[in-house]
Amino acid sequence: MVTLDGVAHRAKLTLGALAELEAQLGAESLLDLVARFEAGQFASRDVLALIVAGLRGGGWSGSARDLMSVEIAGGPVAAAQVAAALLARAFALPTPEDVADG
Repeated sequence: MVTLDGVAHRAKLTLGALAELEAQLGAESLLDLVARFEAGQFASRDVLALIVAGLRGGGWSGSARDLMSVEIAGGPVAAAQVAAALLARAFALPTPEDVADG
């Protein structure tokens, strides 16, 4: 969840959201983005792109421009934590329980 101006929004990286993220990042691959987060070498634009993609994957219809004027609960540090969690969940291998829940 990402809270924007006090309103909680669902966030997840769907296949469509990942494709949109790849297009936005241009020539960079998502694996490069994962590596930057793992190394702590990410930029604010990476965080913003991930938050937007996650929100859009959760059904939000806004854009990065819309985030320029809202308050994200927890500020930049919380936004970076949400971005990292979105990436981790998107690339985590499914557990046996996930497969059984199908």
